[in-house]
Amino acid sequence: MAGSAMIPGGGGGNLMPDRHPTADFFVCDMFGASPKDDLGTMEHPIFSLSTRPDRRVLSYEHNGTQVEVTPSVKGRATIHDKDVLIYCVSQLMAGLNAGRAVSRTLHLKAHDLLVATNRDTSGDAYTRLKEAFERLAGTRITTNIATGGHETTRGFGLIEAWEIVRRSRGGRMISVTVTLSDWLFRAVLGRSVLTLSRDYFRLRKPLERRVYELARKHCGRQAGWTVSVAVLHKKSGSTAPVRVFRAAIRRMIQDAHLPDYVMSEKDGDLILFERATAVTETRGAPVLKPATLDTAREIAPGADVYALQSVWQDWWASTGRPRLGNPDAAFLGWVRARGDRKS
Repeated sequence: MAGSAMIPGGGGGNLMPDRHPTADFFVCDMFGASPKDDLGTMEHPIFSLSTRPDRRVLSYEHNGTQVEVTPSVKGRATIHDKDVLIYCVSQLMAGLNAGRAVSRTLHLKAHDLLVATNRDTSGDAYTRLKEAFERLAGTRITTNIATGGHETTRGFGLIEAWEIVRRSRGGRMISVTVTLSDWLFRAVLGRSVLTLSRDYFRLRKPLERRVYELARKHCGRQAGWTVSVAVLHKKSGSTAPVRVFRAAIRRMIQDAHLPDYVMSEKDGDLILFERATAVTETRGAPVLKPATLDTAREIAPGADVYALQSVWQDWWASTGRPRLGNPDAAFLGWVRARGDRKS
């Protein structure tokens, strides 16, 4: 474990090491299998933040959305178990973007899943992966969250079925078959997803991962997001008292290693999240017209154009901040070039 790793744009902090720095899954390319998360579970506290088996039934309501999460005897699926779903969603989105037919049943290599989510590949890691499948399949959700343009109140598991193939009895698993819930698959088909930072998988603490998800969801279309500690506490799903939660948020502000975002405390018990690139390297970067981002969506269907804009601004800053006669045309040319390289 790294003691003082650093994240670009995120400050210092105690992060997990990047165990597989050359993994193809994480090539900085929004057109490939970059990490993707669905908006429904980013917005609402589906997953447990506990490091121990959490067998409590969660009831949550916010702005007309009701969620009830019922765990199995093995406990509610955790925010670290969610890595499996992120990997599956990422693979499905890569298939859609490449024009391939996709199914909610995926056939995966267990080793690739572990590498992609920054886990070690020891025998214990495979055991923990099996336990994650069991919690994901056993956790039942009743909700009216809309996905793919439909609002339906229904109950389901996060994954419908799973199967592990081992080399021999008791040996290391070779492949995994996962069938996602229809609810989650519909979110993918509706492209209700956002791209995550690679460094999400390096965050050690469950609350850090959950707060990053919320920042990513709410800052997607704006430079910053201000939220009260009370609302952040509710949306995070934390079971700690508000005063303990507030202290944890203050430690996160001090550590300053949330990927892509800078956190600060404001008067009125408010927390401000700002894009790190907007605060640091890309200050003064070319501002793109809304119509340019619309065109980028047509060039790269399914891509997170705001993430693309951020990556382009980082590239612009790292290349010496050149003067651009037509920033919008330069950005669109860059997007097209990335698509050509991928194809």
